[in-house]
Amino acid sequence: MKKQEMKRKLLIIVENASVPSDPRVWNEASSLRERGYEVSVLCPKSKENLATYEHLEGVHIYRHPMPADRKGVFGYVTEYSAALLYEFIFAIWIYLRRGFDLIQGCNPPDNIFLVALPFKLLGVRYIFDHHDVCPELYVAKYNKIDFFYKTLSWFERLTYRSSDVVIVTNNSYKDIAIARGGVRPENVFVVRNGPDPTRFKARQPREELKYGKRILVGYVGSMDVQEGLDILIEVAMRIKSLGRNDVHFTCVGGGPSLPSLRAMVQQMGLEDTVNFTGRVSEDELLDVLSTADICVNPDRPCEMNDISTMIKIMEYMSLGKPIVQFDFKEGRFSAGESSLYADPKNMVADFVNKLLWLCDHPEVRRQMGEFGRTRIEKELAWEFSIENLVAAYERALS
Repeated sequence: MKKQEMKRKLLIIVENASVPSDPRVWNEASSLRERGYEVSVLCPKSKENLATYEHLEGVHIYRHPMPADRKGVFGYVTEYSAALLYEFIFAIWIYLRRGFDLIQGCNPPDNIFLVALPFKLLGVRYIFDHHDVCPELYVAKYNKIDFFYKTLSWFERLTYRSSDVVIVTNNSYKDIAIARGGVRPENVFVVRNGPDPTRFKARQPREELKYGKRILVGYVGSMDVQEGLDILIEVAMRIKSLGRNDVHFTCVGGGPSLPSLRAMVQQMGLEDTVNFTGRVSEDELLDVLSTADICVNPDRPCEMNDISTMIKIMEYMSLGKPIVQFDFKEGRFSAGESSLYADPKNMVADFVNKLLWLCDHPEVRRQMGEFGRTRIEKELAWEFSIENLVAAYERALS
């Protein structure tokens, strides 16, 4: 019995978000705990989560300090190096304090396997939870292939080779794990980013959040280069220039580009049309998205966004919101008929056309929203990913 219990002790390491704020990692930790695993999570501190240790809903959460946000490649190198040191120190302490038989590393970055390697000598297994394709993410941010790109590609290969099992968010990432990472197909498990519709559900709209406008367009996500918020601001400018003063845009989230985006709104005279809330609580987020008539995903057209599954799309669908986004492979797979798809080759103009058409067709908006909500409830909610998650752990521990 003791041996069986020890094999069910897990450590999940995530670097780019705190827990429980990260919905995917929190869903994974909660689901594994409910299936009988003893789960510890190691993550960075944030403004919302400052406690070094917290026991929340049966999950042991350990949080390490992080340096202040820095821009540019060298800023990321500093951040990743500091985080790696903290992760290694905390992992040793957690191992001595609680013990674990498996580490799950959630990228980015692709260096968490370095924390797991010494423990693998002690029989600890390693699962790579592939959230983002880091080489493609680098190109999306900096638009170049150089020494750092090659370094990221090298770390990705080492991550795959160090992993006993790989968890991915969609079939595009599964193909990469097999073709580029050399992982055997039976060791790759698709665990999608579905929301929990019993928790993430629509509430009563708040009319004051429309700022006196007829239509509210909502966005949630990170404020960074690849997210395309500058494109959305151009869309808002084009709509206002057409004399449409009945549309307001509210963007929820934080990130390194937030100050420059707010400055862009001010320079373009769009303070009456676009606002950025910064990071807010889940309650405030749900208030905004529940009030929104249309939700958008302006992710910049690039290879990374074409093959990635965005949590925001699933959240929009869970709330029954019609969507406008660019025509990406995985975005279309997730949203189906709940979205209109703008041509990436005619970015701003076609996005404006699709958005204004939805503004003027409320019945179509309702039908699209219903399609998305039904698809979540019957196919893509988090509950449909749990079996594959547990299967991945059983495979790694068998």
